Amino acid sequence: MFVRRKQQRLSSWRLKWRHILMLAKGFIYGMTYYDMTRYLYKERGNLEQLFVLIVFGDMVGIPILPPYYSLRLLPFTVPMISSWKRSILRERDLTDLADLLGG
Repeated sequence: MFVRRKQQRLSSWRLKWRHILMLAKGFIYGMTYYDMTRYLYKERGNLEQLFVLIVFGDMVGIPILPPYYSLRLLPFTVPMISSWKRSILRERDLTDLADLLGG
């Protein structure tokens, strides 16, 4: 009986320490890398939008690539069409452009 209580106390302390360690890791990640990862995700999204625009330029009226290469890249870009249309047609305001003005 005594051994079982001791194990329960040890497991509860271990859970508390794991929780404290997890909170500390999240705090340090937020202070150091969170902003950089958000920036990299935004850049990746911008590059994907540009890539889809280059491939579908003929359909929109902006011929950037010859149609032969566009057709060869078409199977890779078809899954991105719906998200691309949504991001291009999204309503924007001046606060979205604030990071471009800041440098």
